[in-house]
Amino acid sequence: MANVQVIQRHAHLAGAVKLEFVNGREGKIAKAVLAAISNTRRGSGDSREEESTAIQWKLWGKQAENAAEYLGKGSHVNIVGRLRNNNYEKDGETVYGMAFTAEEIDYLDSRAESEARRNGGPGAEGGTSSAEHSSTPAASRKPPQRAPAGARRRLNPHRVGVMLLSRARRSGSWQPGRRRGCCPNLAVGGPSE
Repeated sequence: MANVQVIQRHAHLAGAVKLEFVNGREGKIAKAVLAAISNTRRGSGDSREEESTAIQWKLWGKQAENAAEYLGKGSHVNIVGRLRNNNYEKDGETVYGMAFTAEEIDYLDSRAESEARRNGGPGAEGGTSSAEHSSTPAASRKPPQRAPAGARRRLNPHRVGVMLLSRARRSGSWQPGRRRGCCPNLAVGGPSE
C-alpha cells in the first residue's frame, strides 16, 4: 500500500496529547494521538478567506512519550508524516479511512513558553516578563531542561557552517579561499601560516 508524505507547518495543538501503551512485537510500546490545526489564508483584500485544516496524528515510541511530556494544548509545531489509506469491509460495505502517522516533529515554542503553557502559568498567553522571573526565589526555580531525545533542534545555518569549518580545519581538509555551505564569508582568510 502506498504512502503519501504530508507536511503540516505552523500548526498548534487543539488539545492535550493522549498517551497510551499498547502491545507491540517486543512488549509494550507508547502510542500518542494529537490533533494539530493549521490556518491558511487565500486571496487578498476584501476577498481574503481563512481556511483551517485539522489533522489527527499518531505517534509511536519515544517520539510519543516526548510529545506527551513536552507538548500541551496550544503548542506550536511543524509535523512531517505520512498518509495511509485504511479501507476495510464492514457488513458488506467498504469503509474508507485515512491514518496520519508522524515521522518528524519540530517543537516551535521556546522552553519558557512550553513550560508556561503546560503548567497554565502566567506565560501561557503572552509570555512572562523579566520582573515576574526575578520575583520568584531562586530556590523555587526549576533547572533548565534539555530538549527531548526524539525532538529535532532547529539549527542556525551560520552556526552549522562554523561547526563544519572548524571540523575541516581540525581534519586538515581546509583550503583557504574555498567556499563552504551557506556561509561564504567563513571561507575568507584561512589558517595563519
